[in-house]
Amino acid sequence: MNASLFRRIICLGALLSCIGFMHAQEYKYEIGGMVGTSYYMGDLNKNSFFKGLNPSAGVVFRYTPNFRWAVKTDLLWGRVSGSTDGLENVFPNQATASFSRSFFEIGGQMEFNFMPYSDKFAYLHTKRFSPYILFGIGVTVAPGNETFASLNIPLGIGAKYKVANRLNLGLEFSFRKLFGDSFDVTDGNNAFLDNPYEISGSAFKNKDWYSLLMFSVTWDFGLRCRTCNNRYSSGSF
Repeated sequence: MNASLFRRIICLGALLSCIGFMHAQEYKYEIGGMVGTSYYMGDLNKNSFFKGLNPSAGVVFRYTPNFRWAVKTDLLWGRVSGSTDGLENVFPNQATASFSRSFFEIGGQMEFNFMPYSDKFAYLHTKRFSPYILFGIGVTVAPGNETFASLNIPLGIGAKYKVANRLNLGLEFSFRKLFGDSFDVTDGNNAFLDNPYEISGSAFKNKDWYSLLMFSVTWDFGLRCRTCNNRYSSGSF
């Protein structure tokens, strides 16, 4: 077998492998930013959605192995607040409290797209729009006089739309389950909020939560099999 034929066979194999990956997704990665709102649920807000909205923002990175799945990491900043003002719930000794604090989050999530997500490969029934669900794990840190740190479990839903070949818009609503009841404790005046009724808890009972409603813009990069494509386009063999 001469060298020229060997190179052709190797490149043909690479091209077939490339096509297989292209069926998975045209680009491997996404990167971008997020802005939105955050709010807290805990002893000062038991079940009211979107109460006490505060700003939040962050950066996001995705690895997309195929049309259906994505692996996402994020780095977020946000604020949460709460108060006994207007609260129907009554604490022991008629205690009152309020708090406001910033938090930081780093986490990772798996996303499952309900539609095969892409603006190309129509023969594979891909769609420019897809709703999705997410789940994962992260770490939340809220610095201050009483620093709070905990693992969190993100659960949520979202939708993404490919505006152009490499440009994506997204809207996502998620809950973060914390493993502590002192997310709302910032000083001695609200220290009683760490288990105010002295009820025994567990990893999933009597713990605080926070939620995020985020709008994102991301850019695709990392074209698959770029070397193979360049060889074909340049006519090097």
